Amino acid sequence: MISYIKEHFKDSINTKEKILQDENLLSLIREVALECIKAYKNGNKTILAGNGGSAADAQHIAAEFVSRFYFDREGLPSIAITTDSSILTAIGNDYGYERLFARQIEAQAKKGDIFIGISTSGNSANIIEALKMCKSKGVISVGLTGESGGKMRDLCDYCIKVPSNKTPRIQESHILIGHIICAIVEEELFGNGFKQ
Repeated sequence: MISYIKEHFKDSINTKEKILQDENLLSLIREVALECIKAYKNGNKTILAGNGGSAADAQHIAAEFVSRFYFDREGLPSIAITTDSSILTAIGNDYGYERLFARQIEAQAKKGDIFIGISTSGNSANIIEALKMCKSKGVISVGLTGESGGKMRDLCDYCIKVPSNKTPRIQESHILIGHIICAIVEEELFGNGFKQ
């Protein structure tokens, strides 16, 4: 059993090592952080969504923006559109599960906002529909996916593809990437900033 535990740790470390060695992927994470900074400076917000564990990740990242990450500072506007049971069940009932997030983007988002859609497969139908709505509204779209990117790959302005096809490894990396983006945004807006 100990060897089984070790294999999981090794697999997780290996996935993160692949990210660490991919300069293009690291640059993409930086670009997304800079887009978030620009959005916040312009009075915009971030909106996040996902299904299952990715819904939890969406809520987690939104909470880091709204509350705090490393230090106390002004709250940043961020919404996880996975949380309101009345909205979710109304849209699901009236329009279908695939429209769950698109309808909320239509209602809540404005030009210059950033939508972060999280899907390990890159093929979640309700995230796909949300990305289409983003295009029509001038909302900047970011996808967090697995290594293929799925259908999201061609619909996002930025698609961060974790180099794995194993759901747990992808999710572990998604939350790390979310944390890094939050940390960069917080430091640039409220800390000493980085030398670009």
